[in-house]
Order: sequence, then C-alpha cells, then structure tokens
Amino acid sequence: MTTRTRFVLNVYASVLMGDDGRSLAAIEGMERALPGLRLAWEVSKEGQLIELPQRDVWLAEAAARGEFPLVCNGDESYPVMISGRRRPASTSSGGQPQLQVHAKLPQGAAVVAAAADVLEHVAEGVRAQWGLIALSPMMQVIADQTGPKLYGPEKPPRGLPALKFPEAIPAPEIPRHLGWLNYWSAAAAKAIGFPDPARDAELLTRARPTASGGWVVQLTDAPLDLDNPAHLDALKRAYERFPVIGGRAAR
Repeated sequence: MTTRTRFVLNVYASVLMGDDGRSLAAIEGMERALPGLRLAWEVSKEGQLIELPQRDVWLAEAAARGEFPLVCNGDESYPVMISGRRRPASTSSGGQPQLQVHAKLPQGAAVVAAAADVLEHVAEGVRAQWGLIALSPMMQVIADQTGPKLYGPEKPPRGLPALKFPEAIPAPEIPRHLGWLNYWSAAAAKAIGFPDPARDAELLTRARPTASGGWVVQLTDAPLDLDNPAHLDALKRAYERFPVIGGRAAR
C-alpha cells in the first residue's frame, strides 16, 4: 500500500428533494463514529479551506437546492471529506436518478476500528439503498471489472467476475459491486437473498443488523487486500454467493 491509499466510502440513495435532513444526518453520523472529528470546512474554488460557523444552516440551504456540497475536517495532515452528487437516471440503476454520497478517510487504525460505524451511520443517515467502504486500490479493481468498455483490460482482473454498468442493472436497490464493508438496506438484502442461515453462516459472523432493518457485512477481518490470496478468495466466494450483485443474474 502507498501512503496515498485512502478508505473510500460510497453509498447510494434517492436524490435530495428539498431539505429533508439527510445530508446533515450523514455528516453528524460520521462525526459520531470518529470521536473528535468535526466536518465544518468547505474548500474554495482556489483550494483554500473556509470554516463554516453556521454549517448546519449552510447545509440546509444547499439541500433545499438539491445539493450536498463537500465538507471536510480542515486538517490537511489528516484529511476527511464527504460530499454528494446527483447521478442522472441515464447512468443509474433502475433508470432512476440517485444520490451518490462519497467520502474519503485516511488509512489507519482509528478508521479501521470505526469503519463499520462510519458506513452504517452515513448510510442510515441518507437512507441509502446500498453502499460500501474499501481501500482506494480496490476501487480501480471494481472499475476494471465493470463493462463492457472500449478500453482497459479485456477481462476482469484476478479472476473476478465481470460486472455490468449501472444503467444495465434493473433496480436501484441491487448493489453494483462489493467492498470490504458492505451496507445493504432491507430492500437490498431482500434483492440479493441475504441472510440465508444455511448459506451465510460465515458472513453472519462478521455481519450486524441496523436499526432500519438493513445489514453491515464485513468480508474479511482486516481491510480487503487483493494481494492476499485469502482475501481474494473471500471476495470471489461472496460474488459467487450473490450473483444478483452487479447485474450478473436476475432476481
């Protein structure tokens, strides 16, 4: 891993329709998961940090416009950021526009320990359909799995399955791919058939239910590293177990 490796969080939810409190709930959830974190700075067009003394009001005004602007912790030595963007129906699962909430966090023991809480609080805060956390190198692997495309590797790397583009996936609650930590709403869990006590005994040892009826599911004890053969096997087993993920099989 390089020093630039980060944890990446992506969760997908219905788009913002006025100020419904979801963006603030996600941000406050991340702060609860990482004690001492305060996400109260924006970044100017010139790249300068600007403190937000009235952050909650600022967020509410942005949400009323359907926006989830980037906020960060103002610490360039330990950067944490979160933002959201609207994905149009033409490039979203089920032909419905979606809100993609994206965050980056430093790699380190504190984030590893809190990662499940971070994912759960952000996902539940925005009432997400599904989401994940993975180290940044994993996101390139996911990109290489997804197609068909006109460039890049002809086959998915490392013997992993090919995944379809979002617009080819029939419903927004179907996860597009897997990460180290996975958030599946109640609808997503139903769509992929989780949990099955007989088939998911191992996964259930690293899974926990959420207050909304969803699940946070961890594939490996340590953050997923595909240079580790045991981790690669765990990822392959999960894809084999859930063929609906990535649009590879009908529900």
